[in-house]
Amino acid sequence: MGRHSLPDEYAGEGSGDGSPPRRRRTVAIATMLVLAVAAGTAVAAQGGLLSFSKNCEDSAVHLSMMASPDIAPSIRAVADKARKDEVRSDGRCLYVTVVARDSYKVADTLSSDARTPDFQVWLPDSDLWVDRAKGSGDGVPITPGDSVASSPVTLAMVPSAARSLGWPKKKYSWAELTAAAMKSDKVRLGAADPARSATGLLALTSIGASSEKQGGDSDTRVAATAKLLAQRMSDGDNQVLETLAQSDSGAEQGNPERNQAVLLSEQAAFAHNAEATGGGKLDLFYPKDGTPLLNYPYTLVDESRMNTSESRAALRFMTLLNEPGAQDVLAKSGFRDVDGTAGESVVAPAGGRKPQPYATSAAAAPTAEALQQTLGLWTITVQSARLTTVVDASGSMATIVPGRNQSRMDVTKASLIQALNQFTPNDEIGLWEFATTLDGDKDYRKLVPATRLGDPAKGGSTHREKLAAAFAALKPVPGGATGLYDTMLAAYKDAQATYVKGKFNAVVILTDGSNQDSLSISRSALIAELKRIADPERPVPLLAIAVGPEADREEVNEIAKVTGGGGYQVIDPAEIQTVILQAIMTAGQSSHAAQE
Repeated sequence: MGRHSLPDEYAGEGSGDGSPPRRRRTVAIATMLVLAVAAGTAVAAQGGLLSFSKNCEDSAVHLSMMASPDIAPSIRAVADKARKDEVRSDGRCLYVTVVARDSYKVADTLSSDARTPDFQVWLPDSDLWVDRAKGSGDGVPITPGDSVASSPVTLAMVPSAARSLGWPKKKYSWAELTAAAMKSDKVRLGAADPARSATGLLALTSIGASSEKQGGDSDTRVAATAKLLAQRMSDGDNQVLETLAQSDSGAEQGNPERNQAVLLSEQAAFAHNAEATGGGKLDLFYPKDGTPLLNYPYTLVDESRMNTSESRAALRFMTLLNEPGAQDVLAKSGFRDVDGTAGESVVAPAGGRKPQPYATSAAAAPTAEALQQTLGLWTITVQSARLTTVVDASGSMATIVPGRNQSRMDVTKASLIQALNQFTPNDEIGLWEFATTLDGDKDYRKLVPATRLGDPAKGGSTHREKLAAAFAALKPVPGGATGLYDTMLAAYKDAQATYVKGKFNAVVILTDGSNQDSLSISRSALIAELKRIADPERPVPLLAIAVGPEADREEVNEIAKVTGGGGYQVIDPAEIQTVILQAIMTAGQSSHAAQE
């Protein structure tokens, strides 16, 4: 994400070598704020805003902020003190109302609802929520800024479990630590849902990256970890803390419903230990391959609707949060500086102790692609999938992909085979192909029925191997055109008719063009029919992927969204694997939210 600098007076100090650079305290505020900064003094003078004689209640600038529940109390304390001390922006008092709300809920609202929200500032616990809110491009515009605090993701254990793994002297990588916890009969490991918790997602992504470095079948190891975590999964970070053994008594430690270890932020452990006693306190393992950080980015929401006073007040509050007084408030609640550094006053109460590498440089932030892959893996691991994969076999799929010297079909097949490795034996996947008049008057042909990947197939192989061979055998049909609309409707109806309760049912359709069958159902009639037959009790989202520059993402999105799915665009077919996982994750979340 781009970051734009403020004047030097607002610049923060850089961090030392080996740690992530401390980002300047900036917000990429567009034309309105730029204009306000340039002409603010003149505007303030003309409007009398620099007069300090006005009563605060009469002249205050009011801002509303949604903040992650862990940091909301500290931000509220800073806001309340600013109000009490009559901190001003352009001579007007600064009144900020802070509301605690889960970051995933705000992200989902902003990404799917274009209505004007009732808050101007958002402080999630991680950049990943900002990326999710911006992902669809159809929601409320947001302007991400810089961090106001940080907290490393760790693995927390009750003392008896920590000692059984050699704490504090023994050091582990993420992969080694989770493997040790899974093997120990004294440790039950829990986590918050990675679809709702940045801590859970960052930890699972770190486990995956660490497993890859070990070599071998890392995907299987990560899937096994995900399966284990899913069995003891909590909705959110507060709920996962409630699963911990509350003391070292035999009844608590022996209770099968209690966990002895959880994936947790250092700050959450700090807050827990402040109230816990004896065996209920936590010890922290800091993996030696680096811990990712929750980074609390200060974010403006639909800043184009903010007036000059609100924009400048939002900037003033951001700089206030980075001033020493506010940073002291955050440190007393267990938060680290934005660059990830912290003293004993934060680490020791949280459960950290030397020689655990709590001062080691933070791990590099995972890429958006890595996070999407992990979340897609989590979705299909936790809730088995039943997918009908429908692949365009029109003649245009023979087009050579620039820079690859391979056809769209060849690159698509390779990506699909790679994506297949992310699915478990319990997932059910089938294959169709489509092009005009492919099967008599039909534009589509069923090649492989949707069956469990682990089921046996003829010749001593499995369904997974049979499906991979079918992917590899796909070929463009010379002269075949794109029979898209009839195929989408037929595949949707078939998936509805064969719906399996308890699985994530969906149709994944890949096309490199628009509908070219003049005798097919029209787009408007297709949308109307999909709306008519859609059944919220048996949801089957269409996940439509437009492949190549000629494909129309807006068209397939318009059709797919009426089923609870969506349209996606890939210019390079090699990206299909990642986009399939992203689409599954997004649709799975939407389906889950609709059921709440």
